[in-house]
Amino acid sequence: MAEPTKKVSKRKEHKNEETTGDKQEKKTWWVQIRMFPIWLRIILVIALIVLAAALGAMVGYGVIGDGEPKDALKWETWQHIIDIMSGKK
Repeated sequence: MAEPTKKVSKRKEHKNEETTGDKQEKKTWWVQIRMFPIWLRIILVIALIVLAAALGAMVGYGVIGDGEPKDALKWETWQHIIDIMSGKK
């Protein structure tokens, strides 16, 4: 019986070609240099989420709810909403 032929991926073929080539050539490795560090990206994402939530509350309270948009950021407004939800008022 004949043995089944193995499929070799293109990546392995390319790797085999590199190793059989001249050993004197230096291999260059791709080094990714980040423009912004990871910690700065995380802070930026959190700040954008907070900004989107504040703008959404202002649009919801001011435009849809016919109130003053600045009032959506006041603590008294949120305290009133919490009191209504908990059944105090």
